[in-house]
Amino acid sequence: MDIASTIFNALQPLLWVIPVLILIYIIKTPWFKGCAGERIVHFCLKRLPKSDYKVLKDITLPCESGSTQIDHIVVSKYGIFVVETKNMKGWIFGGTYQPMWQQTFF
Repeated sequence: MDIASTIFNALQPLLWVIPVLILIYIIKTPWFKGCAGERIVHFCLKRLPKSDYKVLKDITLPCESGSTQIDHIVVSKYGIFVVETKNMKGWIFGGTYQPMWQQTFF
């Protein structure tokens, strides 16, 4: 038995650490957090009564600079609601007629 196989056999019980570290890295990325947040919101919106609400997901609209993507649009007899999902901790303050809203992170 050579030294390389001895080292490999000694480290083999620790090989599970590499996939776990990769998984933790992926979960911490903004991309994953965004996808997870959108899925949670979509799951909640799907639970609305279908007789009163129509939920549209991932709508792309043309605009002056190319196109823009809207996460969710909810159409109902109560109004049309545009939902942009951000999976971040904090508060957003703003009013209907304020051009700029304020974001506070925890």
